[in-house]
Amino acid sequence: MAGVLDSVNQRTQLVGQNRLELLLFRLRGRQMYGINVFKVKEVLQCPRLSSIPNSRSMVRGVAHIRGETIPIIDLAMSIRMPGIPQEELATSFVIITEYNRKTQGFLVAGVDRIVNMNWEDMLPPPKGAGTEIYLTAVTKVDDKLVEIIDVEKILAEVSPLKDDVSEDVRVRSLQRVSGHLPVLVVDDSSVARRQIERCLTAIGMEVITRDDGKQALDYLKQITADGSKASDHLSLMISDVEMPEMDGYTLVTRCKSDPAIRDIFIMLHTSLSGVFNTAMVQKVGADVFMAKFSADELAEKVMEIIDRE
Repeated sequence: MAGVLDSVNQRTQLVGQNRLELLLFRLRGRQMYGINVFKVKEVLQCPRLSSIPNSRSMVRGVAHIRGETIPIIDLAMSIRMPGIPQEELATSFVIITEYNRKTQGFLVAGVDRIVNMNWEDMLPPPKGAGTEIYLTAVTKVDDKLVEIIDVEKILAEVSPLKDDVSEDVRVRSLQRVSGHLPVLVVDDSSVARRQIERCLTAIGMEVITRDDGKQALDYLKQITADGSKASDHLSLMISDVEMPEMDGYTLVTRCKSDPAIRDIFIMLHTSLSGVFNTAMVQKVGADVFMAKFSADELAEKVMEIIDRE
């Protein structure tokens, strides 16, 4: 797997085409799981791990990799499965990723290959699966089910983010003129939606949520069906990038090609902090990018945007 990221330049060409590349891996058993290659920094044989006193059980230790001390999280244990036995660590793999401005490694039993997919083939988890599942999407590769794990939910449990807006920002929000239009928040992770909604309501904003790009685009078309503009109804849209059925890049591209919707201010708000760049934002026409998740930074940016109105 050395060279997983050798073709990053080619992958940037997928932007706005509703496509992605998945790294397929296994935890325990034959079930296959997937992670977006854009979030993967490196894949390597499990290195020597040093234990961390008083850490959560799913944190198997830390590894010293290329000058960084990186926590290694047993992904199976994180989703309430039996973890990888100690005696199997030497034959296991670690997927080094960057989420929410932090680097961490996910311990997995085996790594399979990279496949090129269409986001339209990535479907939301079954509706009857309940709220405690750790999936954001499911798909099929070679007629076999592949599950996409809600990494943001796992990280929120392992190392909770501070999602409260500071008192200073709250006070300054009270000085703003009230009556701003709602904010449309688009994210497939229930944890992320709650974090953003909590942040925005703390500064007095009304929030409308949708689970993926297709739902968001359908909603935007619905509210503009009477000939009005999207900006007549919404202050701005905050969208994740990775979402089943329609990703954030494609959502932005579709919005900017629709005369009734193109005037809405769009923020891409994503955990793809390590590999995202300004060129990608410009390519699809988004107005601004912000890496997840800082409640104060998000609140400050939203206030800045709506105060321009």
